[in-house]
Amino acid sequence: ESKHNVLFTTERCNSNCLMCSQPPKDIDDSGNLAELLRLIELIQNIPEHIGISGGEPTLLKSGLIDIVAMLGCRFPDTSVTMLSNGRSYAHEDYVKKLVATNHSNFLTSIPLYANNAVGHDHIVQSKGAFDQTIHGLYNAAKHGLAVELRVVLHKLTIPGLLDLAEFIYRNLPFVQHVALMGLEHMGYVKKNWNQLYIDPVDYSDELEATVRYFHYRRIQTSIYNLPLCILPRKVWGFARMSISDFKNIYLEQCHACGVKDHCSGLFESLATHHSRGIGALLHV
Repeated sequence: ESKHNVLFTTERCNSNCLMCSQPPKDIDDSGNLAELLRLIELIQNIPEHIGISGGEPTLLKSGLIDIVAMLGCRFPDTSVTMLSNGRSYAHEDYVKKLVATNHSNFLTSIPLYANNAVGHDHIVQSKGAFDQTIHGLYNAAKHGLAVELRVVLHKLTIPGLLDLAEFIYRNLPFVQHVALMGLEHMGYVKKNWNQLYIDPVDYSDELEATVRYFHYRRIQTSIYNLPLCILPRKVWGFARMSISDFKNIYLEQCHACGVKDHCSGLFESLATHHSRGIGALLHV
């Protein structure tokens, strides 16, 4: 009955992001494709949503096309969201093949961390990634492949957040949605914690200004993975219950909160690394 089921495609990736929660492994996982296709065959009840993740799913190459085509055939009304760095979309023929699957509810979520190559490439630890990603986004737009952008909020993205918002508005107005995402204490984040972590309480002004910027320009925007008690109330309407059920928790002090039923809670990994602002809201 979960709404958070994911097809895990590969542990390989062509980026190596500083805050990756699933650090890549250079292994032979070619056998995954047959298993994934068989798994799709075994799904009996039509799911409301299915995710595709990794690693970088597009490294399956034609195998990913087979997966999306099969999902479109079996579950044409199911929304499918794929997490991808979008770099493979720089190859226009690959985008055309994905579009040819005719899955009308397929969305690619692509990260963008700065309005320039230096900033983005440093965060993803791959030279040339920014140019490939932007090229890929334009190819997706050209062929009608739906995309959203995701921005993980941390010390390296917060200073340029408003500049990134303006870049998106002026250069990527075709994106369907922008997600501003709280940090998860997993994978590389653990070793890069001091380099990356900033308490959400301390970037609330930048977050509110960015949400307002997008909203006034009619770019659909959401805040993921941040509990309501540490967000400015003016942006509560943009906060989503986004944390997958298998890794979602509420702290002891949350149980008395008057808005708990509308709050994302926290990642389980943040149980001991949470914001100083976490606390029950008794009167709303």
